[in-house]
Amino acid sequence: MSADRKDFPFLNNHPTLAYFDNAATTLKPQIVIDRVVDYYENLSANVGRGDHDLAHTTTMNYEAVRTQCAQFLNAPSSSVVFTSGASHSLNLVAVSFGSVILKEGDVVLLNEAEHASNILPWFEIAEKTKAKIEFIPLEQDGRLSLESLKKAMHPRVKIVSVNHASNVLGYLNDIKAMTEIVHEHGAYINVDGAQSVGHMAIDLKDLDVDFFSFSAHKMLGPTGVGILYGKEELLDQMSVYFSGGGSNVRFNSCGDIVYKKAPAKFEVGTPNIEGVLGFGAALDYLNEVGMETIHAMTEPIRKYVSTELSKMDHVEVFNADAEMGIVSFTVHGIFAQDVAAYLSSKDIAVRAGEHCAKLLNGVLHQEKSVRASFYFYNTLEEAKRLVDAVASITLEQTIDLYL
Repeated sequence: MSADRKDFPFLNNHPTLAYFDNAATTLKPQIVIDRVVDYYENLSANVGRGDHDLAHTTTMNYEAVRTQCAQFLNAPSSSVVFTSGASHSLNLVAVSFGSVILKEGDVVLLNEAEHASNILPWFEIAEKTKAKIEFIPLEQDGRLSLESLKKAMHPRVKIVSVNHASNVLGYLNDIKAMTEIVHEHGAYINVDGAQSVGHMAIDLKDLDVDFFSFSAHKMLGPTGVGILYGKEELLDQMSVYFSGGGSNVRFNSCGDIVYKKAPAKFEVGTPNIEGVLGFGAALDYLNEVGMETIHAMTEPIRKYVSTELSKMDHVEVFNADAEMGIVSFTVHGIFAQDVAAYLSSKDIAVRAGEHCAKLLNGVLHQEKSVRASFYFYNTLEEAKRLVDAVASITLEQTIDLYL
């Protein structure tokens, strides 16, 4: 199977749009949409609660996606927890693991390139446990180096929480090497994989991370579905995040509760069944195309845009050598949101702002940026339209949009 733009109804319905907001969410192929619709048209039963045939079939299909996801990550299916998204998964680690592991004086190591979902939960849990937050210094270009991590480690560090790839700069961290450093110091590593998992093969057995989080919608799947991978022994130590149906074996009026083992103890209530089934179809599509092919199709587009924008005197590119399909830039003298609005008027979709990484401003010395993010269904022709539009932009043209 080869990737084909015709597989994506959105592109057929918006033939003139250059969609460069893939770091926020990717488009969905027809097979994903069909799988979601099929659930409503032919199943519509809940999982794990019914004794009729449709309930059994739905549960089997749902659990098959868990196994499929585990195979995609080279991990045991008992370590795969379905959540509502990467933010939910990251909060789950902070609250349910952090509250158990962290004690007064312990340290959580973060860095300024993290998404808010990998910073704010740790702020909250540190306050509750009287732990401390420390930051690993970034290089001048915003990269996180192994040397800086080594220098930041000390005996009080209990958890290191980092992204696999930055959602602003597209830099890819060497997670395997980082994990070795963290584990050598007797600490745990928690990884935000939202920006990497849809672009490259992930082998969690090889990486040996303790936790890994991501969202289905950034890799062709439906919104409202996330994954938390955790080593089984660590998931067992974690407290429950929510309580309710499906999470317990039994309870009584005295307040005695016996919870199920992970992942069931974290999956309370009726899940996003159609979304999980659609995610299975997305995994089918990605596996058929091949993760190496996906990266090979995306990289020339990123490189072209980065190279051409870097030649322009009125443009500053922050991440010319990024490994992921992201180019972040500013246009001198024009507010980032105005640049995005101008590009939108040319039928080019990008993202502008702080990209939920507000602490990175102090490293880049720039409050906001424009982010163009690419995926394998984008084309060089679309990329040329973006470059030409940025080349010709003026402050007067952006002002005219509001007159």
